[in-house]
Amino acid sequence: MHLGLDGKIALVTAASKGLGFAAALALAREGVQIAICSRSEQNIHNAASQIRELTGESVLPIVADVTRPEDVARSVQETVDHFGGLHILVCNSGGPPAGTFESLEEAQWQQALDSTLFSTTRLIRSALPHLRGWGRIIVITSTSVKQPIPGLLLSNTIRAGIVGLCKTLSQEFAPYGITVNNVAPGSFDTDRLRMLHERQARAAGISLEEARRQAEARIPLGRLGRPEELAHAIVFLASEAASYITGQTLIVDGGQTLGI
Repeated sequence: MHLGLDGKIALVTAASKGLGFAAALALAREGVQIAICSRSEQNIHNAASQIRELTGESVLPIVADVTRPEDVARSVQETVDHFGGLHILVCNSGGPPAGTFESLEEAQWQQALDSTLFSTTRLIRSALPHLRGWGRIIVITSTSVKQPIPGLLLSNTIRAGIVGLCKTLSQEFAPYGITVNNVAPGSFDTDRLRMLHERQARAAGISLEEARRQAEARIPLGRLGRPEELAHAIVFLASEAASYITGQTLIVDGGQTLGI
């Protein structure tokens, strides 16, 4: 299949590790020039070095916090200044903290809004002028947008708003030649999932290994996802092969989500 990505330019946020890193690496393997950002200078430079070594492609590391509006605007501008344009925006951020309605404070709600919904809207606003003509916006959300996950109230609430945002923007941006889609990962083998499993293990009085085993048993394919498996879906949605797909949420979860 011809993906038509060679020479395109992408910005992937929160890309020093996990799903963001996997997405950036997979795009670079297809000949995309990549800008990646993270709050950690050491981590983002290490990630850039790995991607360069594995792919031979140009990688621009940017130190930025997507909860800060000025950092968002600067990340987009540095990408455009360095590469001469921008075609693909992959919006990613750390997941909101776990908790229930009674345990979460007002400040945690605001922090979750800044890190997920507002970071996405600000990234899209900054990138929009550069994406006109041929553009791809892909937002990494969660299966919580289709099926609420117990103990993840903030994710269940705020990520659903992102799906509403992207569905609307897919209509508004279609005349500009821009597609807007979400990928909704299920249980992937990342640091965040390990943290959630550790929390569940403490609450249930079981070992981390048992918590992980129980989680895998709930997945029809019987295992956690590998980050590169989500990355492949992102590459497809970014490609010419997906030029007639917009406004969609693609669930990548090994069959775990039960909704039709």
